[in-house]
Amino acid sequence: MNQVEELERALLARAERLASAYREMTQRSRDTTLREAAERLRLREQREEAIARALGERAFRQQVQASELKMQSQLDRLRWNLVQDVERRLADRMRAFIQDDPTAYLAWLLRLIATAARAIERPTLLICANPQDHQKLFARWDAVSGQLAPGQGATLCETPIVTLAGVLVASEDGRIRVDHTFEGRQERLRARIQQVILERLLPVGLDTGNLFGG
Repeated sequence: MNQVEELERALLARAERLASAYREMTQRSRDTTLREAAERLRLREQREEAIARALGERAFRQQVQASELKMQSQLDRLRWNLVQDVERRLADRMRAFIQDDPTAYLAWLLRLIATAARAIERPTLLICANPQDHQKLFARWDAVSGQLAPGQGATLCETPIVTLAGVLVASEDGRIRVDHTFEGRQERLRARIQQVILERLLPVGLDTGNLFGG
């Protein structure tokens, strides 16, 4: 074998070794690139999954909040309608009381006058009532006078007032007033009346709104 052939074989062997080394290096580089790409893909998928989960949880919370607000509104309307209905029935009950038991109603008016007279403590009082009660009190003025404190006098208003029932009692100068009309007492006791209505009509724990919460 001459030197030229030996040199060719040596060059071919070297070329094969270099090619093999480059193939191994390329394979390692390819494997590294694939692993890095897979890791980047995994991290991206994790981030996207976390974002999707967060968005889903937020959407769910928003739906729950919207449902709670809707239910809150419905319960508030239900509670308000119940209170309004019972308050209307209170007026009906008062009308029935006036018509069905006029003696007891007159006694109630006299008690209201006595209570107001003690509260005002003025020598002369002014008593106002609706037209029907104005006539009743005028016809039984001795009974009215009997509710006043010693030395205390009273007169009926010249013009009857607009009210379902009860009386409005004031000092002669009008500076002190005790509103014992049905509407006045209802307004004064409204919070307590509504509380009692809700306690009677709604289940325990069904307190969902701010309409009557203070």
